[in-house]
Amino acid sequence: MTFKVIVKGKASGKVMKTNIPINFLGAVDKKTGIIHDKKHDLVGRSIKDSILAFPHGVGSSVGAYTIYSLKSNKSAPYAMICTKVDLNVASGCALANIPLIIATEEELEKLENGQEITLDTESDKLIAFRE
Repeated sequence: MTFKVIVKGKASGKVMKTNIPINFLGAVDKKTGIIHDKKHDLVGRSIKDSILAFPHGVGSSVGAYTIYSLKSNKSAPYAMICTKVDLNVASGCALANIPLIIATEEELEKLENGQEITLDTESDKLIAFRE
């Protein structure tokens, strides 16, 4: 697998995956991490303590502050994996010190919801699958 590191770090946890872009400002509660957009497939679920895998972010630049607020409220994902990184997600993860990598669509498809992984940007094997 080939990935591009945007924000360095190490994280372990369960994958929470969606094929729908996420509007952090409009769809995610910054105190709980719960997605409240009724049109999103993750509606009612919290992204807290997950390895969030999604195509990309959408929406206002204030979404970066939502990501930072999630971290401040201890409701943020441990790490994020995207196929396309927009400025909101990149700057939000950088502010909050949340590891962020870019994966190809094929690589994202290989990830499964609930799968235990370790993401380590300093490792030769960036993502390790745990059994």
